[in-house]
Amino acid sequence: MKNEIIEKANKVIANTYSRFPIVIKEGRGCVVEDVDGKKYIDFIAGIAVCNLGHAHPAVRDALSDQAGTLLHVSNLYYTIPQVELATWLVEKSFADRVFFCNSGAEANEAAIKLARKNFTDKGDDNRFRIVTMENSFHGRTMAAMSATGQEKVRAGYEPVLVGFDFVPFNNLEALKKAVKPDVCAVMLEPIQGEGGLVMPEPGFLKEVREICDETGALLIFDEIQTGIGRTGKLFAYEHFGVTPDIMTLAKALGNGMPIGAMLASERAATSFSPGSHASTFGGTPVITAASLATLKVMDNEGIIEQGREAGNYFRNKLLMLKEKHDIIEDVRGIGLLLGIKLSQPGADMVSACMEKGFLINCIQENVLRFAPPLIIKTEEIDALTDCLDEVLGEK
Repeated sequence: MKNEIIEKANKVIANTYSRFPIVIKEGRGCVVEDVDGKKYIDFIAGIAVCNLGHAHPAVRDALSDQAGTLLHVSNLYYTIPQVELATWLVEKSFADRVFFCNSGAEANEAAIKLARKNFTDKGDDNRFRIVTMENSFHGRTMAAMSATGQEKVRAGYEPVLVGFDFVPFNNLEALKKAVKPDVCAVMLEPIQGEGGLVMPEPGFLKEVREICDETGALLIFDEIQTGIGRTGKLFAYEHFGVTPDIMTLAKALGNGMPIGAMLASERAATSFSPGSHASTFGGTPVITAASLATLKVMDNEGIIEQGREAGNYFRNKLLMLKEKHDIIEDVRGIGLLLGIKLSQPGADMVSACMEKGFLINCIQENVLRFAPPLIIKTEEIDALTDCLDEVLGEK
């Protein structure tokens, strides 16, 4: 059955992913099962998406109930789940306004458009450039890709959109030189995800905020991977005492449902007026109901705190592995967004772990990334680290 499905997929689905030869059919909590009946503990969670794990009953029930009430109407009208979700996000963050869309890339497109429109509304058409970071990742749509500081992502799509400049992450001097009078915004991930789980150096984000304040540029935080509890706080910016003007969310916001959101302060948000931006499926009743259910569970059941404790435990286990295996150069990350940098490529270790029943992934060729559901148990962490110990010992 597996081979038949894979063969069919390879004939009809666009060849945009390097897929592993397993077909996952179901999941519960932190465990998924393939069509052959083999089970895997999922330490990637849809790439930091399923914070509550797979098939959470509250999300399932919210989807079912809302689907039986109202699936979709145009954003020409108000709907209750959308208003309730936006209210929750505003109350829990720095923001005053929320724009809903379907993905992280779309949220970043909205942020880019809003930043530029802030200055064209003031009659300053020349202030349109956005400074982003080298090795950043902001999405695959044209503007989000143009903002991404990785040549391999942009390759083959030239000419990309103009107006984006790149500086090294954690390099304040380069940033100061780059923020010229034609810059409307600085856009960055508080913690670089796809770039290799790179943490900001102490004080870096505060200095970025000061540079933006001094020059009048807007500060955009891409929290698509770091937001919604992944780092041990609801939003990663809370770790650093810095608030942006605009923030983008997606991934874990819907625990697997396709939703993105752009949050903004009132000052920044005023440039979005009727007709200035839109999304047909942005914030539909069924998706916002599922998202709201996700967030309420996280609130009511202390899921973020649970994830923070699990992350501390997991990090300590990884540090113990580093002491034992010279192949590990660094342990990176915070909360349950963790990784180990290796002195050699890590792709074969991903495959070895999968053979032993664990799903992880490798970024930047030599960083093994772990982003399990926030409900991961210590015994599941122990099982993975035992597996890693064995796999690393064979290198």
